Amino acid sequence: EITSLLSLYGGHFSAEQEIHINSPFWILSIPSEEMARGLMKRTVCAKSIFELWGHGRSAEDLYASLKNYPTEKMLPYLQADSTYKVHIHTFNKTLTQAQKIKKIDALEFLPFKGKVNLKNPEHIFWILEDYGMDPNNVPEEPFHLYFGRWIADGQRELIESYSVKKRHFIGNTSMDACLSFIMANHGRVKPNDIVYDPFVGTGGLLISSAHFGAYVCGTDIDYNTIHGLGKASRKNQKWRGPDENIRANLRQYGLEKHYLDALVSDSSRPIWRKGTLFDAIITDPPYGIREATRRMGSQKETAKSAEKSTENHTFVSSSYHLSDIFFDLLKFAAEYLVMGGRLVYWLPVYRPEYTEEIIPRHPCLKLISNCEQMLSSHTSRRLITMEKVKEFKDQDQNSSLLDGQYMPYRGHNSFREKYFSGVTKRIAKEEKDNQK
Repeated sequence: EITSLLSLYGGHFSAEQEIHINSPFWILSIPSEEMARGLMKRTVCAKSIFELWGHGRSAEDLYASLKNYPTEKMLPYLQADSTYKVHIHTFNKTLTQAQKIKKIDALEFLPFKGKVNLKNPEHIFWILEDYGMDPNNVPEEPFHLYFGRWIADGQRELIESYSVKKRHFIGNTSMDACLSFIMANHGRVKPNDIVYDPFVGTGGLLISSAHFGAYVCGTDIDYNTIHGLGKASRKNQKWRGPDENIRANLRQYGLEKHYLDALVSDSSRPIWRKGTLFDAIITDPPYGIREATRRMGSQKETAKSAEKSTENHTFVSSSYHLSDIFFDLLKFAAEYLVMGGRLVYWLPVYRPEYTEEIIPRHPCLKLISNCEQMLSSHTSRRLITMEKVKEFKDQDQNSSLLDGQYMPYRGHNSFREKYFSGVTKRIAKEEKDNQK
């Protein structure tokens, strides 16, 4: 997420970051404080950002580093008419108040001229200490220490304010708010972009993009979901209410003006005119676990169905293999994304068989990132981010089939069986243990 936002706002990871890759504290090189604030207005992963004045592997290193920091850069924040406070944050260790005061007092060599104000200071300075990632093996002294001026906090409160628990319209697979915002950031969604979700469901992924100022639209094969009909997904509620729909969700957050529309459509048969239309495609395809993987049946089957049915929106659906879903999705993204536009989607994997080769590829799309979220001991899903780097031509239509990339990920078709095989084994083991 941070890498995507740095490419959007400017900046990069510091060369020193290589050393601290497993640390919760990261050093970034960002051209201006304004850009740093812009980044923090988006991220739900980062907690805070600071202007780094000094750091080191020991207290002595930190003090030496601070003494080398240019005084002219410090002075604007240490004036006699200003107020300040110093805060200490330790990762993986709790300090006593006496220990904290001792560490703060040790910074008396800094040219602080203002008054201390603990309630409402103009400037806040932080001492950050890294005691490693192992709670069972906490060292006496920190591995690394940092000192800096606080600039801004991240957007973690969005996780609570956009929580699915409080949302008007939800489904069985509505995306968690935190992951929705992470996906929008991976897609580098910005104001006035057009963002599309081909498996829109209840529109959870549209909300995060709309929050960042994009215009959003989507399609789904399920007529009832698009129109807010049928059985409700909430406990103790049998049927969906008259105003349970995607538009109502965006209205709930004051984002209705960013909603273009949602259409009933089969993603395997694009309905859009030719040409680049979307700045980002952000989606969560069905895996066949909670929601079926379906597409339209043949014309012959549909005609038969129409004769028997009294409802004009009834259709026959046929199975839609996972490998075909991803093949169609990448082909669609290659054709309809603007140059530099991003495709962000979840790929379910059976962990014992996972290799990089099973990630679907397309010659027009470059793989940007691949992040794992564990689902169970043997299954997970990977958040795949791809960027369009080449214009789509007709010869790219079936290129994924021609270059041998298609075969390795045919294994996704049996994901459902593999997913439930673990559940079946666990139930059998529990029953066996109970009989003992």
